[in-house]
Amino acid sequence: MIAMRRLAFLSCAAAALAGAAVAQGALAQGRDPVSALRGHDSNAPIDVAADRIEVQDRADRAIFAGNVKVRQASLSLDTERLTVAYSSGGGIQIRRLDAAGGVVVRSPSETARGNFGIYDLDKKLITLVGDVQLRRAGSQVMGSRLVIDLQSGRAVIDGGAPGVGQSGGRVTGRFTVPQRDR
Repeated sequence: MIAMRRLAFLSCAAAALAGAAVAQGALAQGRDPVSALRGHDSNAPIDVAADRIEVQDRADRAIFAGNVKVRQASLSLDTERLTVAYSSGGGIQIRRLDAAGGVVVRSPSETARGNFGIYDLDKKLITLVGDVQLRRAGSQVMGSRLVIDLQSGRAVIDGGAPGVGQSGGRVTGRFTVPQRDR
């Protein structure tokens, strides 16, 4: 039974690696900036590519390491290490992605960076922690934690403790201003 589940997971992982290039094309579609986050389909297939995979079948998890690329619909996540938690009753169901090491999350209109990231597929939340930056159309907001609600499209950034990270305990931002005639 364990060998069959491992084989099923490895087969899914191989299919995901083959489909990563196809998912990359979705990023080039350029949808409306607000809809890029609101209503993201967290049920869409997840494609993962990495230098190495270790399946820990008894713990229902897989660890991807080295230049990890994750794609789901129009969202992408790049990191150095990714732990995928799944349930295996009735097929492989991914529940959560934990990313560590230079985490970058991209939608067609925004790029978010942090030291660590969690994508909870059941709650439809993406959380980035540590030296967080959120960029959109030349504007940037920085803090220590970012939570993106994929159902509503709402993003919240917290400042964190004073003296920690680049924001010094506060949320900071720099925003572009449209050029006006004088």
